[in-house]
Amino acid sequence: MLGVFVNVATVLIGSLVGLLLKKGIPDKVTGALMSGIGLCTIYIGISGALNGENTLVLILSMAIGTIIGTLLDIDGQLNRLAAYVESKFKHEDGQVTVAEGFVTASLLFCVGAMTIVGSLQAGLTGDCEMLFTKATLDLISSCVLAASLGIGVMLSDIFVFVFQGGLVLLARVIAPFLTDYAIHEMTCAGSVLIIALGLNLIGVTKIKVANYLPVLLIPPILCMFM
Repeated sequence: MLGVFVNVATVLIGSLVGLLLKKGIPDKVTGALMSGIGLCTIYIGISGALNGENTLVLILSMAIGTIIGTLLDIDGQLNRLAAYVESKFKHEDGQVTVAEGFVTASLLFCVGAMTIVGSLQAGLTGDCEMLFTKATLDLISSCVLAASLGIGVMLSDIFVFVFQGGLVLLARVIAPFLTDYAIHEMTCAGSVLIIALGLNLIGVTKIKVANYLPVLLIPPILCMFM
């Protein structure tokens, strides 16, 4: 779990630095920075989506995951949980909510082969080198994201700990299911959600991305049969 703790610490430190820097940044610069982050998010999503090998897996995952997430109303529950914090820390211009910052950062930090493979390596062999590398990247990313998206980025540390920690602890159990094929399809599905986040950030759409989070869990199951 050492790699996970280091990654959690770097996200926390980067977020705190970003929040401190944000206080000295004019609102118009913050708005421009958020649009820039949105464009970069779209690029990251497109790059990851190209890892997919089977479009049918993506379509089925989106359909099944969307139904589950919508019925559970994950977006609504997340927004209700974040309401108290949001009332105190929400951007003055109301462009970004705590929940949106949380979901955006959580997906950016946890979707990708480096997260999955690094966590499995740490759990199976104790090798944390890949997680240390990821932690260094997340230190910089969390600083930039927090400066534009606010305290929701820091709260994503909870998701990073639970997601990566779960992968490490359950590595021996889930490793047989997370083949290269499954990891590619998970990355593809998650990256499509990241594209949606980017479109939200630049104001093109208002997609409730949190309701699509179950999509991430479907590809490994489908890949066992396809």
